[in-house]
Formats: sequence, C-alpha cells, structure tokens
Amino acid sequence: MSDTLIIEDLLEGTGKAAVKGALITTHYQGWLADGSLFDSLLERGKAFQCVIGTGRVIKGWDQGLMGMRVGGKRRLRVPAALAYAERGMGSRVPPGADLTFEVELLEVLTRDD
Repeated sequence: MSDTLIIEDLLEGTGKAAVKGALITTHYQGWLADGSLFDSLLERGKAFQCVIGTGRVIKGWDQGLMGMRVGGKRRLRVPAALAYAERGMGSRVPPGADLTFEVELLEVLTRDD
C-alpha cells in the first residue's frame, strides 16, 4: 500500500454529515493487509463512538470520515503512517501495519443538537 489514504464510498448516506468536532457513532470492521480481521464491532454487536477531526482516533479516520453522511458505508484503506505507525496496537495490530476498515455511520451529533 502507498502512503495515501484511499476512501471508497460503498453506500452514500443521506443523513447528517460528519464534521470536525462531531460525536459520531459507527459500526466497523478492520482488516490487516493479509486479509485477517483484527476488530469487528459488528460481531460484538456494539457501536463505537468517538469525536472526529480532533486527534482522538487514528489520522486515517479523522481524514477519511469527514463529510460522510449518516446511513452511509465507507471503505478506508489506511497506510500505517495514518494508523498506528510503528507502535502497533497491542497484540492485534503489528507495528507498521496497513489497515482496511469498512465503516457504517449511524449517528452524528454536533453542538447544535
């Protein structure tokens, strides 16, 4: 994989768009470059919440989920430099790993809500 984030919309959402500082709720699955699944909130039946665009998640998510609309599904191919880089993440993501995520955006909350 190159050092470029690749964003592919699998399904265009029609709801509210993710903007910097919004609290987003997602379902996602993540794969290593060899195709092995390292994380799946779908399998655990849980949603993931985070504030987007403020450095609280990996850079690939901060950049790749901006503008995505509720109801949409997006595939992010995240190079290691925009993921966990050389530190990895516990036993699940080795150092220097390129990652692929499929993310479904369930909700966007902003200060206006």
